[in-house]
Amino acid sequence: MHLVWPSDEYLPGYTEALERGWSPDNTRPEAAIREQLEQIAADPAAFLREMVDREAKAPPIVTASGATVPRLPGYRKWMWDGEFCGSIGIRWQRGTNALPAHCLGHIGYSVVPWKRNRGYATAALRALLPEARAEGLAYVELTTDPQNLASQRVILANGGVLVEHFVTGPEHRHKEQLRFRIDL
Repeated sequence: MHLVWPSDEYLPGYTEALERGWSPDNTRPEAAIREQLEQIAADPAAFLREMVDREAKAPPIVTASGATVPRLPGYRKWMWDGEFCGSIGIRWQRGTNALPAHCLGHIGYSVVPWKRNRGYATAALRALLPEARAEGLAYVELTTDPQNLASQRVILANGGVLVEHFVTGPEHRHKEQLRFRIDL
């Protein structure tokens, strides 16, 4: 498995994964699938441009609570092993490691269900960490549900250290989460 930039070449695999019920967004999975399929159908080139948005020029983000918030600089890469396997993304604020309250972590990832348990998320995170350092980050924070042991293993395998157990604010529906930090 390796990471690829979103492009026309890989878009059919991404679209197929959405159509099969996979979502890159664990906070609004069904809505994200619907929205992304609509965006791809309407303007695939614009959809691909929004996947790589280091200047935060794309439209604002809708949170799990329905609030609209400014987009952060960031980008996504897709996991590829000859087929689409999943997505990993990074976001940041220029000049600081801090993130706004509506953004729980710097990096998020999701592997399609039919490609899980192959080490793809671990490898994707490992590959993305040097890129996070190149963006000027001294560390990255990642959050996960306390019950998501697979995600915790991915983070720990990449040097993650548990920082806190916390409850999110209303923008994330007061959910229990674990925050991990990986020093770069």
